[in-house]
Amino acid sequence: MGKIIWAPSALEDIESIAKYIERDSVDQAALFVTRIIEMTDRLEKFPQSGRVIPEMNDEDRREIIYGAYRIMYRIIEKEVWITGVIHGSRNWHAG
Repeated sequence: MGKIIWAPSALEDIESIAKYIERDSVDQAALFVTRIIEMTDRLEKFPQSGRVIPEMNDEDRREIIYGAYRIMYRIIEKEVWITGVIHGSRNWHAG
């Protein structure tokens, strides 16, 4: 149904997190990246399966949770744009 598109900022987020994890375990860093991608695969068929981002209160801006991370995305017509991956403890606000 929908096409998954990764924004450059979201890819940078994943790379940064993976580099941090890699300091302790290369295998765990690779697993993290794989799991994040797997989590977003379902959005192709079920784009509204994530919850609305509370800070935004917009039906087209949603997130799915993986462990301590928020995978944020935006639905634009038949596309799902992954816009960011942030740690849940990070003080984030729409801007």
